[in-house]
Amino acid sequence: MRFTIDRLDHLVLNVADVEIAASWYQRVLGMEREEFGADRRTALKFGGQKINLRPAETDPRSWITGTNAGPGAGDLCFITAVGPEEVIRHLHECGIAILEGPVARTGALGPMRSVYCRDPDGNLVEIASYLPDA
Repeated sequence: MRFTIDRLDHLVLNVADVEIAASWYQRVLGMEREEFGADRRTALKFGGQKINLRPAETDPRSWITGTNAGPGAGDLCFITAVGPEEVIRHLHECGIAILEGPVARTGALGPMRSVYCRDPDGNLVEIASYLPDA
């Protein structure tokens, strides 16, 4: 019998420096840091999901990962309840360069407005809003 997927639980980002990446996601996106497991792995929690931060130099025998384990290969989209103008204002206050936006995009639930930046590892970070004016 075929099954269906309910939701995304977590994803893993390969990072050059866990401390720098965790700090950025806490400061810029307001995520909550969590350490877990016997080997004290680091995760960033938001909503009902989390991002596990995997140091890029980790031996794949101790933490299996994708074929391309280098930092900066991610392309992530996060949803916020505030409009793009507020996102842009916050990114500027944090000293984060905006690559593009606000621009109209189509997300999983329909039209949205997006702003793009990069995290310290070069991952593309899209911050989007499903708003009536999207």
